[in-house]
Order: sequence, then C-alpha cells, then structure tokens
Amino acid sequence: MQKDKPDNVVFSNEEGYNASLLPYATNVGAPVIKADDVAGWKNTGINKVNREFESKFNELKIQYQNLIKEFQWNELVYNARFSFEPIVGEIYHLYKDTDGFDFLSLIGPNEWNKEHVGTFRLNSDKKWIRID
Repeated sequence: MQKDKPDNVVFSNEEGYNASLLPYATNVGAPVIKADDVAGWKNTGINKVNREFESKFNELKIQYQNLIKEFQWNELVYNARFSFEPIVGEIYHLYKDTDGFDFLSLIGPNEWNKEHVGTFRLNSDKKWIRID
C-alpha cells in the first residue's frame, strides 16, 4: 500500500493543503516550537504573593494583640471600684488598694503614696484609653 503524498507534506482529505493555517510546525524546515518555561514566573509570583500574605497576616496579628490589650485594660477599669460617674474626656488614675482591689481616682500618682496601675481617659464611646 503506497501513500499518495510524502510524509513531509501536510494534506488532509477534509481540509486539503492547509499547512499555512495550522498553529504548529508542519515540516522539517519549520521553526521549532518550544513551550514557554513558566516555572520561574510562577515561583516569583508565588514568593511575592506569599510575602504579601505574610505581611498582611502580621499586621492583623498586631491589630488583634492591640485589641486584646485594650479589652483587658477596659475590663480592669470597669471592674475597679469607683463611686462617681466618670466624665468623657477626663483623665483618671487606676490604683491598687492595700486589700488588693483596684480603684479609680482623680488624684494623680505624684500626689499620694498608692500603687499606681495606669492612667486612663474615657472616650466618647465609653472606652478607656490608656495614656501612660
């Protein structure tokens, strides 16, 4: 059984001679088709994205830790003893009493001899902000 056309000629019964329409090389003299090596590009992209995710994760972690600290300070102040209604924007001082309980006062730490825990300001959201 003999072929009508040689191997180096592109011919199909449906399309005919269509070598110029094909997206790939059709004869020995055509340029070599090489697949692009995208592994380097992928690795660079992966490393860049991973650094960005790590940076964002670290930012969120720091924000979370700061939020926990704020919560703990607010819990400490709100659980302290005080017999007055704090005014928004005023500065108050938190002390530890001789019996071990915390109490809130207007008196500054340099005005008497009590164990000073912290100085706070009440903001408009009723959140205690530590200022020292």
